[in-house]
Amino acid sequence: MIKPEFFFNALKEGGLNFFTGVPDSTFKDFIRFINFKAAGSHIIASGEGEAMGIAAGHYLATSEFPVVYMQNSGLGNAVDPLTSLLDEAVYSIPCLLLVGWRGEPGVKDEPQHKKMGKITLNLLETLGIPYEVCPGEEKGAAECISKAKKHLLEKSSPFAIVFRNDLFEKFDAEKEKEPCFEMNREAAIKRVTGLMEGNEAIVATTGKASRELFEHMAGLGRGHEANFYTVGSMGCAAGIAFGIAKEKPGKRVFVFDGDGAVLMKMGTIATIGHYKPKNLFHLVFDNQCHDSTGGQPTVSGTTDFAKVALGCGYRWAKVISRESELNAAFSEMLSKQGPAMLVIKTAKGARKGLGRPTTTPKENKEGFMRFLSE
Repeated sequence: MIKPEFFFNALKEGGLNFFTGVPDSTFKDFIRFINFKAAGSHIIASGEGEAMGIAAGHYLATSEFPVVYMQNSGLGNAVDPLTSLLDEAVYSIPCLLLVGWRGEPGVKDEPQHKKMGKITLNLLETLGIPYEVCPGEEKGAAECISKAKKHLLEKSSPFAIVFRNDLFEKFDAEKEKEPCFEMNREAAIKRVTGLMEGNEAIVATTGKASRELFEHMAGLGRGHEANFYTVGSMGCAAGIAFGIAKEKPGKRVFVFDGDGAVLMKMGTIATIGHYKPKNLFHLVFDNQCHDSTGGQPTVSGTTDFAKVALGCGYRWAKVISRESELNAAFSEMLSKQGPAMLVIKTAKGARKGLGRPTTTPKENKEGFMRFLSE
């Protein structure tokens, strides 16, 4: 395995001192080390395309090579700047990509990673980005960095190192003081679903919110046909819900969203606010972190989602942080026309042993479509 400190020092010795990206569980211990050792040279971005822009700006301002980390699913978000900004045929900007290889062929993983896992290496080849698959030991990792540095110097274009799961040793840094909210997300999900009539459509974002909603429905002995569990496609739940709300104006449609997902595609709020679907209700469970990838912080602590929503045309928006406020705030939201947003500040973390949906994505889709057609 690779010690995060070793890999960090090897990058630093190669002149790679600036880090940005979107957290992935593959790099959780490495990211934890960067935050501990080089917080001033580390920007956690809201999206991979944004991270590529930040990296390009860093290079333009300093002539120093940036490092951008991402899950391989994020390559999709990064393709535009990789081809139209950093590519050798355009601005020719060197950048080291650290890519987590979820869904690697032959390795068991979640269904949303299967396609990207299968095409990751081919996609890098199509993009003309040379790469190395990192070995699971430090000497090989250092050699990958040396090859990358040589390419960055000679070709002035991106180079990628691809990482399988569990290559980094565990790193425990001294915990920073974190925001403390009394509600946890699972309890808030249970409370709001208990306040619903039961005939609403719910679109739940990727990650633990979908998993918690699924287990709650299963625990109640209820079916899942009214819920769309968005596996993968981070940030797309609000867009999915808007597309449904537009076509089903007589049905209330709820989004169960997360702060990291909202930040990744915050432009969707502007689109929803412009078209103003009266039947769309947007719940944001905001725990100020990327809970599913290791708890890395988001920037939601300095973002007022309610003001953003109102500024974009939502008819009503409110932020609450206490459990005692939830029933009244939810009832107030339901008394308004949509689009409406309720931001619920929740505690970081999830229940140990939290399961995953036992239905396949296709089964979920088919049941949900039957529900919408009734």
